[in-house]
Amino acid sequence: MNWDFIMEYLPMYERAAILTVKLGLIGIAFAVLVGLICAMIQYHKIPVARQIVAVYIELSRNTPLLVQLFFIYYGLPKLGLQFGPELCGIIGLAFLGGSYMAESFRSGLETIEPIQRESALSLGMTNRQTMQYVILPQAVSISVPAFVANVIFLLKETSVFSAISLMDLMFTAKDLIGLYYKTIESLFLLVVFYLIILLPVSILGSLLERRLRHAGFGA
Repeated sequence: MNWDFIMEYLPMYERAAILTVKLGLIGIAFAVLVGLICAMIQYHKIPVARQIVAVYIELSRNTPLLVQLFFIYYGLPKLGLQFGPELCGIIGLAFLGGSYMAESFRSGLETIEPIQRESALSLGMTNRQTMQYVILPQAVSISVPAFVANVIFLLKETSVFSAISLMDLMFTAKDLIGLYYKTIESLFLLVVFYLIILLPVSILGSLLERRLRHAGFGA
């Protein structure tokens, strides 16, 4: 293990990690938004829109992120739509993540017994109040484990961003291996930085799930 090499290129990995986290968080934020919209469409069984969402989910979940990124980065310019690498990465992550988030939120919503909604409406609550105060708090708690798993999955999927020339962690590691043949050192730094990014997410997710369950939500 060449520690001098590790210390020399540590700042490069730090910059790559910042880019990875930034793009990952923005993409996940949009994925959550897309997932919520799709889940609500499915939950309320809105005609036509429900079928469109079903097609989107199947298309997104059954194609690799790498293929989706290639289509966005190389294919869309043929149709007159051209985006920078960072925006392509965000769009790809949101497109893939939206389908996984939608299924997580939908499963949480569908576990709530219909009698709870009917009881809330019979007490004089509006549909919005029923959703806000009765359905969503329970559904969110139930969805937390799947949500955290999806966040970790999507952060790991950022490793394919290197395919569209984004200088993320994977791009940096492959670049240094190709230039200096320092495979062990480069991969060591890669693993360390992914652990630094992902472990806190896993721990915070477990704490959040435990706290919500102690508050009386969830199974």
